[in-house]
Amino acid sequence: MIELTIRDDVAHVVLNAPDKLNALDAAALSELEAAYETAEAAGVRALVLRGEGRAFCAGRDISGVDPRDDDVMGFLGGLVTPLLQRMSAFPAPTFAAATGACLGVGLGLLIATDVVYVADTAKIGSPFANLGATLDSGGHALFVDRLGAHRALDLIYSGRLMSGAEAVAAGLFSQVFPADEVMDATVRAAERAARGATQAFLASKELVRALRDDRLGLWQSVAAENLAQAALCDSDDYREGFAAFQQKRKPAFSGRG
Repeated sequence: MIELTIRDDVAHVVLNAPDKLNALDAAALSELEAAYETAEAAGVRALVLRGEGRAFCAGRDISGVDPRDDDVMGFLGGLVTPLLQRMSAFPAPTFAAATGACLGVGLGLLIATDVVYVADTAKIGSPFANLGATLDSGGHALFVDRLGAHRALDLIYSGRLMSGAEAVAAGLFSQVFPADEVMDATVRAAERAARGATQAFLASKELVRALRDDRLGLWQSVAAENLAQAALCDSDDYREGFAAFQQKRKPAFSGRG
């Protein structure tokens, strides 16, 4: 599912499962981490991440997940969080081109990327209102910091998705482009960075990461999200949300644990 090519000191990482909107399972997460490891070992000076098809990444692939024995902590804490930390610490400037759905783990991939260019058609938010689950992968920290508590909870409770333009206007991501221009713009930015003062960029990157983490407590927030998700997986609504998704029907939530 994960493709890696390296050209002119720029790694190009592609989520290539467009038939399922590039949703990620455990195997795909391992492939993605391996791609970053390979790119790092190759000494690239910039990295571009994108999704093939009409979505960047719709989040976790839950099509075959049985909520009765779902190891949420193993998935989020054991696979997703270490991947996001590796991505965030990648020793070169990183860029993402985001089109269509950018949800759940997909949103986390963007949070862990240095510079994010989004298409005007991008859809960003918390779809978990219809799954009986909670936002994960750093989404709470991003939304509260950039939107404030009230707007963050409005998005979470309603499940409303922001457009790319709205997300950029709110300060979530870097720039917005027409869908047919965002990839070229992202590659140009990465190629420019690859030609730049890499060590100076890395010094700034480390400073920004330190300021972000100290102010937001990002990884503490991620750990709390993981615990909340693990607690929810025993609830009736969690099981109902997964069952409704798999059966392609509307969920009938009870509101009970």
